[in-house]
Amino acid sequence: MKAAALVEVRNLRKHYPVRGGVFGRQRDTVRAVEDVSFLLHAGETLGLVGESGCGKSTLGRTMMRLEEPTSGDVLFEGRNLASASAAELFTLRRDVQMIFQDPYSSLNPRITIGEAVREPLDIHRLGSAADRRARVDELFEAVGLSPTVQERYPHEFSGGQRQRVGIARGLALRPRVIVADEPVSALDVSVQGQVLNLLVQLQRDLGLTYLFISHDLSVVEYLSDRVAVMYLGRIVEIGKRTSIFAAPAHPYTRALLESVPIADPRKRRDRVPLQGETPSAVHPPSGCAFHPRCPLAVAVCRGEVPALESVRTDGDDGHLTACHRHDEI
Repeated sequence: MKAAALVEVRNLRKHYPVRGGVFGRQRDTVRAVEDVSFLLHAGETLGLVGESGCGKSTLGRTMMRLEEPTSGDVLFEGRNLASASAAELFTLRRDVQMIFQDPYSSLNPRITIGEAVREPLDIHRLGSAADRRARVDELFEAVGLSPTVQERYPHEFSGGQRQRVGIARGLALRPRVIVADEPVSALDVSVQGQVLNLLVQLQRDLGLTYLFISHDLSVVEYLSDRVAVMYLGRIVEIGKRTSIFAAPAHPYTRALLESVPIADPRKRRDRVPLQGETPSAVHPPSGCAFHPRCPLAVAVCRGEVPALESVRTDGDDGHLTACHRHDEI
């Protein structure tokens, strides 16, 4: 029997109004996140992948209530972040924290990095002043920075060092869940490896649970236990990393994997390139949103939204896909 999920996202939606005209009336709606559900188990890393604009960062921010959800639930051990009051959310934020994509814009340039890391402890009034200073020293050492640099400002550090500061700040309250939104995409490749190894080490030492958002499939393959693939606001496939990469059950997932470069120039791959452009989230296609670009699309794909259902690939009964024709892939 499987343990209960630490985080459960149920039917989460985030829509944005499109306004125009003299009076700013709502003319349309951007469906950035549409009916997303998944589980996140303690100690695991769930990688969330998809093309730019698919809604993955919006999903992470909506889970954190940095964006107000249109509808749906985000349950952390039975407590609903999506409908929590301000006081309840203040307490829940100790357990669920976020690491942002841009390590420079996420730090206040007017305060030192020591103040930035200590700020969550001050806001939540955890411990005495001496306890907070000791905790900040501990955090700097945990992320590979010397505590002696705390009086410096963000502009005095490299991108990789600033991201380490961001990670330290995210860990300040001893959270159990980290939503990492493209945390290495703005870094040089060599620095990416260092930060990824740091995240793996911190997870091992602290028992952290990650939702890791990225467009880089090689990074997701390295870090994740399970992978969720997102397209135009919906999850179209989810399962163990091994089964997703070895036997993708959705045409979009297969196309993403085939687009990954191969390091060996002697090896060639029969690619099936994606046709057309990503549809608008304001006017998504009927039925399966991927059908205008899918080589397998038939009439049912254009008229009916497919449900996420088990494909039982390679012994993974948690491998789900939303495709009417997954049996033919």
